[in-house]
Formats: sequence, C-alpha cells, structure tokens
Amino acid sequence: MIEKIVRKGSLQDFSEVKENLAYWLSKTPDKRIAEVERLRRHNHGCSARLQGFARTVQRKPS
Repeated sequence: MIEKIVRKGSLQDFSEVKENLAYWLSKTPDKRIAEVERLRRHNHGCSARLQGFARTVQRKPS
C-alpha cells in the first residue's frame, strides 16, 4: 500500500522559493551550468560525469 504524505508550508517559504528562482534567472546560462557542475563534483566527486548525447538531423533541401 502506498502511504499518503502531506506537507504543509508557510507562505514565507514560498516567498523564499520565488526569491531563489529570481536570483538564478538573473544569472547567465553559463554561470548556472557552472554552478550545477560545481554541485555535481561536490556530491559525486571528480570521476563521475553526467552523460548524454546529441543527435543532429538534417533535412535535404527540397
């Protein structure tokens, strides 16, 4: 059986979330990515890497 969990928060907490969001949105994407990388290294060490791939699809001109 799945246990139902309910959390209550204050409006003050919501205000803090909005302030944090505004702060990070004011930073450039490069600075936000650098911070994510710093946190990743802090939590997972230097050897762990986020893995991903990209695929490029090109259409032939008609």
